Amino acid sequence: MLKFRYALYTQMGHLRIFWLVVGLLVIVLSLEFSTPPDYVFGYLYIGPILLASTYLSRRITFQTTLIACVLTLVNIWFPGIEIVEAPTIASRLIATLALIVTGVLSDRNRLYQQTVLQQQAKLKAQEKLASIREDFASTLTHDLKTPLLGAIETLKAFQHGSFGLVQPKQHSVLATMARSHRTTLQMVETLLDVYRNDNEGLQLHLVPVNLVEIVEEVTTSMTDLAASRRVHISLHHGTSDFRQFLWVKADALQLQRVMTNLLTNAINHSPRGERVEVALEPGASHQTVKILDNGAGIRPDELPHLFERFYQGQSDRQAKGSGLGLYLSRQIVEAHGGTIWAENRQLAGASFAFRLPTFPYDPSGLA
Repeated sequence: MLKFRYALYTQMGHLRIFWLVVGLLVIVLSLEFSTPPDYVFGYLYIGPILLASTYLSRRITFQTTLIACVLTLVNIWFPGIEIVEAPTIASRLIATLALIVTGVLSDRNRLYQQTVLQQQAKLKAQEKLASIREDFASTLTHDLKTPLLGAIETLKAFQHGSFGLVQPKQHSVLATMARSHRTTLQMVETLLDVYRNDNEGLQLHLVPVNLVEIVEEVTTSMTDLAASRRVHISLHHGTSDFRQFLWVKADALQLQRVMTNLLTNAINHSPRGERVEVALEPGASHQTVKILDNGAGIRPDELPHLFERFYQGQSDRQAKGSGLGLYLSRQIVEAHGGTIWAENRQLAGASFAFRLPTFPYDPSGLA
């Protein structure tokens, strides 16, 4: 019913515009034929042409333009009361040309506006679809956390013997299952955090943080993963072998996630028996952390896209993961006012690094 009423109102509106165009044509026509040919009122036909082009169909616009041109030229000889000279004919030809140009340009403008409206409609539809997809993904990942947590706790109970004696071979299988579930849970949480950060922004709890402590804690927690890959992790403080303080104002938990993502990436892409180096470089304006591996390098055409969401490169190095870990790391580092990047090493392997603004902090309490 509402659609019918809307169509009826639209049709009535077009009908009013049509009769307005006809009325304007009649008014200009009366001015033209009631005055000598030297007075060119044909330019006033531009009004009806623009109205027809804006509110009516292309066919009516063409007909209106044609009628206006014909009436402008006919007034040269009709009503034939006075002798028409060459300048008058030239003036009317110019007026006719102006009417034709007006009709053509208004028609092009109509087509352009229609194209713009169609593109806007497509864009809105795509944005709505993207929003639905993101809401679905966010809801799905949130709902997946509960069964994953339940499975992990159940596996822990099995490992602790809550359901009976566990054989050594079963311990190995249960440990593999628990590790796989924890990895899946980490991916789900990363996906959930990415969508939350994109929609709501990253909420940070900023306090003075010593980057050295963050790096040492994450490096220690990665020992088992590195051992399983037969990869050795080394930590050094730039040009110095002595432990230093690298103070930044940051969210310690979020920086741990960045370090975990980058170090896990380096370990997973290092050949067995190789070394992953973590280098801390203090600076007057920025504190820098670099993770260097000896694995496969990065193709030059992939370097600008490594930190994009869901990016999966074509090289062997980019074959693993969801493509979200590096994107989340970029979100966190940029939210701290820092910079994150990747580059190939001179001989072999890749370097992933980030820098954060230095924070002048005095542990005694005086900043």
